[in-house]
Amino acid sequence: MKNKTQNNSNRASYYKFALYIAVFLLINLVGVTLFFRIDLTKNGLYSLSDASIDTISKLEEPLTVNIFFTKNLPSPYNNVERYLHDLIAEYERYSKHHLSYRFYDVMAKEGDISKEAEKNRKIARSYGIYPVNVQKIEQDEAKIQKAYMGMVLIHGDLVEKIPAITSTEDLEYKITTTIKKMYNKISALVNLKEKIKVLLVNSSSIKNIDKILKLKKYDTLENNIRSIVDKVNLKTYGQLEFIYVDPTKDPQNGYITKEYKKFGLKWPDIKTSEGTNVPAGEGILALGLEYSGKSFQKSLITKSLSLSDKGIGEVYSIIDNKAIESFISDNIENLININEDIGYLSSHGTLKIKNNLPPQMQMMNNQQEAPISNLYRLLQENYNVKEIDLKKDPIPDSIDTLIIAGPKENFSDYELFQIDQFLMKGKSVAFFMDSFREIRRNNRQQMFGYNQQPVYLPLKTGIEKLLKSYGITINSSYLMDESCYINRDRNNNEMPIYFAPVIKDEYIDHSKDFMRGVKQLVVIKISPLQLLDTVIKKDNIKALKLFSSSDKAWEMKGRITLLPYMIKPPAAGKDEKSYPLAYLLNGNFNSYFAGKDIPEKPVEKKKNDDKKENSKDKISMENSAKVTRRSEISSGKDIITRSRGGKIFVTASSELLKNNLIDEEGRSVNALFFLNLMDSLNNRENIAKLRGKKQRFNPLKENSSFVKSFVKMLNIAGLPALWILFGVFVLFRRKKRRKTIQAIFKKANREV
Repeated sequence: MKNKTQNNSNRASYYKFALYIAVFLLINLVGVTLFFRIDLTKNGLYSLSDASIDTISKLEEPLTVNIFFTKNLPSPYNNVERYLHDLIAEYERYSKHHLSYRFYDVMAKEGDISKEAEKNRKIARSYGIYPVNVQKIEQDEAKIQKAYMGMVLIHGDLVEKIPAITSTEDLEYKITTTIKKMYNKISALVNLKEKIKVLLVNSSSIKNIDKILKLKKYDTLENNIRSIVDKVNLKTYGQLEFIYVDPTKDPQNGYITKEYKKFGLKWPDIKTSEGTNVPAGEGILALGLEYSGKSFQKSLITKSLSLSDKGIGEVYSIIDNKAIESFISDNIENLININEDIGYLSSHGTLKIKNNLPPQMQMMNNQQEAPISNLYRLLQENYNVKEIDLKKDPIPDSIDTLIIAGPKENFSDYELFQIDQFLMKGKSVAFFMDSFREIRRNNRQQMFGYNQQPVYLPLKTGIEKLLKSYGITINSSYLMDESCYINRDRNNNEMPIYFAPVIKDEYIDHSKDFMRGVKQLVVIKISPLQLLDTVIKKDNIKALKLFSSSDKAWEMKGRITLLPYMIKPPAAGKDEKSYPLAYLLNGNFNSYFAGKDIPEKPVEKKKNDDKKENSKDKISMENSAKVTRRSEISSGKDIITRSRGGKIFVTASSELLKNNLIDEEGRSVNALFFLNLMDSLNNRENIAKLRGKKQRFNPLKENSSFVKSFVKMLNIAGLPALWILFGVFVLFRRKKRRKTIQAIFKKANREV
């Protein structure tokens, strides 16, 4: 009977074990189809953001992602590969089966290499993916290893690449914006009104000096460029048209000669070594892209110095086919405007956003780089930046956001009217204003003993009238802050730069998604702002203070001096407080011109060489021009007296946009703030949230000296004390347990 019971018990155990195995297998099968992950990080670093999900879910054609990554890389690059695996899997999950991906194991050239790895390397090179240098520590030595870490995205006939993925930072942002750009490009190419013209501008006179310059491949240049255009056409839905232009033979191409004259060659009478004479002349050899009145040009001839048996001489050559193909492919996006338009006011003395001359010409003319050229390059990645000259043209309707950065000249009422009505249409304006005009002493004034310190004069442009009507004013002062940038010299001596406040995390509003990744800012020569509560309440405007100074800030008014050693904080903290430095206003604004006549456009005064012209005729002509212009305005749209929504950003410093605060790669927190702000004003909050997902700078919270000392003592003496107390507690428990056991045995002995 006992054996039978034992057998039943053993059988039941086997059944339970088999049941557990079956349940385990079923759970795994369910997990394959109902896979989910929980991302517990604060900003969702390991899950796709809403912008990425929205972008990938809109795919209507297959997207292929080829990833070339060398295996077994040293830390931290091995973490990049694992993160990339998880991230691409997330994209595939939301792609509705339109995304497929593959990881290629691509070994570097050194060492053993399999046939499959060699094949994968050739595929990578065909897409323009080449190895990069990474550092690894081996046997206490730092060595350099070549590794492939690139990605290629293929969508329709378009191919985009991310050549070097050396960090997880901004990786999701790069992938999402690349995918978005690809299907925007496809849509733009398919809907072109006319073909993009690829112009080979080749003067027949160049043949006269071809043998002298020894231009290789000149005779086959036309056929080479035709074949390159045909190759690029395969990726652009056949929207390129090749055109050969000879300016010397076709007199109707006068505009070509004018546009491409900067790439021209000139030569005197030359006698060749063969004894033939080459007459003096000039010619052009260049390549151009043209579409809808917009064009890009590039010289096809390069010049360099070379050492020969006759000494150092100039060598001329034609650029290679790869450079020609890159020029055509890279500039198509700029021609067809696949990105949204954003406006930049280039008139009225605003900061120069770019240099219109090529780099070689800038060097010849001793021109420095534009003060906010980094900002321009970063904006160009996601926007088509259009420069607006209000003195010539109105603001185009295609623009939703206008940037006004540091104007120095007065605005006429007609120009203010253009800005006001732009805002009244429900669009956005970003004002980066300056309170003072800085006038530097010239060399002659310094020679005669004048003070070298710049003079700061109050600056009024007329924009102040608009801002006041919208509910905000700018103080005529510079803000100084004890929480500021500290300059340290070689001897480690510190000099606080009070006019360069450091805006810390606790003084930044993170309630908006685009501000969540902004943990600290540096500003220079900034002025405080004031809200006009009566206007704000009356018009029901929502005013969000984006950032402010610390509690130890004060204003410098009257005579301004920015010499660091001459600036001292107020005694005993007098007049120190926190000042608002940037506002975002949102709502239905009232027009500054409500109830006023429509301003007339100023008549441009033209030089009249005929001094005998009757002055009365001049007056009558001007009056007739005014009447005509008045009638043209009155026959157009009426004044929009109240906006249909709209956003205004205001800060009183254009220094925030300069290259010393915004880096070229856009990795600084100041760059993150500006780019996120532009996305927010342009109604692209999801993209701003995606960009700010990665914490580029996450400073520790500021604590008092008492808290710092307490934590230090806790680390030095507290942890050892805790271990001692824990040991005493364990010893006490053991003694208590020993006494309990002894008591049990004594009781048992007594009972026996």
